[in-house]
Amino acid sequence: MAKTKTKVVSKPMPIVRFFKELYLNNRFFYVFFGIILLFILSFIYPILLVIAKLSSLVFLVGVVVDILILFGTKKGIQASRILPEKFSNGDTNKVSIEVTNGITLKIFCTIIDELPFQFQQRDFSLTRELGANTRESISYQVTPKERGEYKFGELHIFASSIIGFALRKFSFDASQMVKTYPSFLQLKKYDLISLNQFNLQFGIKKIRRIGNSFEFEQIKDYVQGDNIKDINWKATAKRNQLMVNQFQDEKSQQIYSVIDKGRVMKMPFEGLSLLDYAINSALVISSVVVRRHDKAGVFSFSKKAENFVVAERRNTQMNLIQESLYNINTDFSESDFGNLYGLIKRKVTTRSLLLLYTNFASLDAVNRQIGYLRAINKSHLLVVVFFKNTELEILKNQEANSLQEIFDKTIAEKFSYDKKLIAAELNKYGIQTILTSPSNLTIDTINKYLEIKAKGLL
Repeated sequence: MAKTKTKVVSKPMPIVRFFKELYLNNRFFYVFFGIILLFILSFIYPILLVIAKLSSLVFLVGVVVDILILFGTKKGIQASRILPEKFSNGDTNKVSIEVTNGITLKIFCTIIDELPFQFQQRDFSLTRELGANTRESISYQVTPKERGEYKFGELHIFASSIIGFALRKFSFDASQMVKTYPSFLQLKKYDLISLNQFNLQFGIKKIRRIGNSFEFEQIKDYVQGDNIKDINWKATAKRNQLMVNQFQDEKSQQIYSVIDKGRVMKMPFEGLSLLDYAINSALVISSVVVRRHDKAGVFSFSKKAENFVVAERRNTQMNLIQESLYNINTDFSESDFGNLYGLIKRKVTTRSLLLLYTNFASLDAVNRQIGYLRAINKSHLLVVVFFKNTELEILKNQEANSLQEIFDKTIAEKFSYDKKLIAAELNKYGIQTILTSPSNLTIDTINKYLEIKAKGLL
């Protein structure tokens, strides 16, 4: 992965800057107050007066020498921050800081990097020991929890010598911005999952489908079970027996990831919202679809449909999908499934697999939308993906030791049972479902796609 590197160099230090960059370490105050204590005790024990005076002299010399070590060279310390071109949302991303020690002695450094406000970490620091005239790359990891622009601020280094009385502050204007995209690191993680080994699982029957596209393949004798609409009457007249047209199977089928960006998708789970989990999953499943020579597309909806990418299998398709997913943001409104049905009817004219990422909290919520979902499922193969409340699942499995805990556990069991009722209600009308936890969303969605392809349901 290409990286952007911003080089920063500290400017020559005038007298005013000397006092701005000079700081006193804790060790200075410990020794200083220790000497004061010796002078106080010398009133009781006069012999300590000589020790206190010698200590004062040594202390003064040590402070002067320490300052000369830190400020006696023009090179000082140089630093730069190296960021990747983009961050992967929900994953650990590496940030590197290159530090060059131009001082001729070993230096102890405390590095303070001004992280973007999204991380909400105001006490971030790194401590390192640098050899004389050496260069070292120091790295740390960050985990973004939302998409968008992450702006890094200045880079500060507090350097001290082995004496440790004084500190010199080096500040570098290292302002940089990096965009956080949906989790592209998961694409590599799930590459092998799209292999055909999943088709060998028990219960999956692979069906040979005679072509249903309009691309002509050959004329053959009619056999029982062939579609009578495909009878070729001219060939039948010539051969004096029924002949039918056979068409090539449509190998590249359309797979759309449809993401609900309404308020129900803002529920958080381990720092990420359900919307971001759905976006990460949509990116991965789109990559799997393209690798298996199908056509991948995405769009989002709430009050209206947006971020529409037509299902294709071109080389630039994944870049288009990634940019579209990057720009999806919730509007905190109630989602309009009627508008979704209208959009699908207008724009998705070929039978497609629709992976609908949403979240139903109750059976009443499903019943309000079931008419639209059934209408969509008539023309396409609809898979409704919704989420378990994992915190309620944990609460449901805990032992209740008090009356309040019994109430809490009963409520958790009811909500968990409602989710199963929702899945049963959708299955009753022939609508495929995936009820999963956010952490297992991607793998469960991939398995469902592979199962549908293996069974030839699309």
